[in-house]
Amino acid sequence: MPLLDVSDLRTSFHTRSGVFRAVDGVSFQLERGETLGLVGESGSGKSVTCSSLLRLLPSPPARIEGTHAKFDGLDLLRATDAQMRAVRGKRIGMIFQDPMTSLNPYLRISDQLIEPLLIHEKISRRAALDRALEMMQAVGINDAANRLHAHPHQFSGGMRQRVMIAMALIGRPELLIADEPTTALDVTVQAQILELIKKLQREMGMAVIFISHDLGVVSGLCDRVMVMYAGRIVETADVRTLFKYPLHPYTRALQRSIPALQPKGSELYTLRGLPPDLSKPLAGCPFAERCEFAADKCRVGPPPPLFEAAPGHAHACLRAKDGEI
Repeated sequence: MPLLDVSDLRTSFHTRSGVFRAVDGVSFQLERGETLGLVGESGSGKSVTCSSLLRLLPSPPARIEGTHAKFDGLDLLRATDAQMRAVRGKRIGMIFQDPMTSLNPYLRISDQLIEPLLIHEKISRRAALDRALEMMQAVGINDAANRLHAHPHQFSGGMRQRVMIAMALIGRPELLIADEPTTALDVTVQAQILELIKKLQREMGMAVIFISHDLGVVSGLCDRVMVMYAGRIVETADVRTLFKYPLHPYTRALQRSIPALQPKGSELYTLRGLPPDLSKPLAGCPFAERCEFAADKCRVGPPPPLFEAAPGHAHACLRAKDGEI
């Protein structure tokens, strides 16, 4: 039985400007100890997918629907508020994108770190502070004893990100959702953060959903990858297969956008056009208007479903399915 089983997840935002279908029929499974990468451009639905699973979106305007999203048997879409509070921060931890806006600037780091322990484990404040100090040391914060009671503005961007990781992991979760944890960090700090996540995952045996728009980062961290576009999964495979045999034109375009893969001195590849307006009905493949391989059949009918190309490898391209590209 998978740790997480999501079927036909749909999230829409009902606004005065219309209904925006941010997540449109996403289904996947995640095994214990597995690392799943969610990749795609900004606005493709990666963060909304995971926020929907934890029901962190304000309602209204968000409306979250789906067949089910079972976490170890508990349907997250239909769980009570009390059941969700018992899961968030304890069994499922989340590293948010921007640590400066995710940390409360008025509270000391110590108070923010120990809050999940005081809520979920009912331990004393002294014992919680000891655990917080151990976790700060585990994530590589130097002089943790003296910095435990500092405020967020007294930490650098990389150190604040480490604090966010410590907050997500202090309850020893079964599932960690890492939402672009290395965005805006320099390359050296980024490598340290990724290695830290892998190290703690091995020690705790937890599953990880790693959200990123950087395929290069995903290739070195994940076991399996889902590529999202316009709120839908357009390709999924194990990481080696996805990089060696990409089938969907969008996946190919993302790979061509990696500077390190381009011949030295050549012009950098740029994906033309913009993502579609999700407030309007989509005819055919949502990527068709930007795709260099699009044919007439790609622009009519409903968006194509996932076609299985091989065990564990599926894509949503009509032309690739028919062997035309």
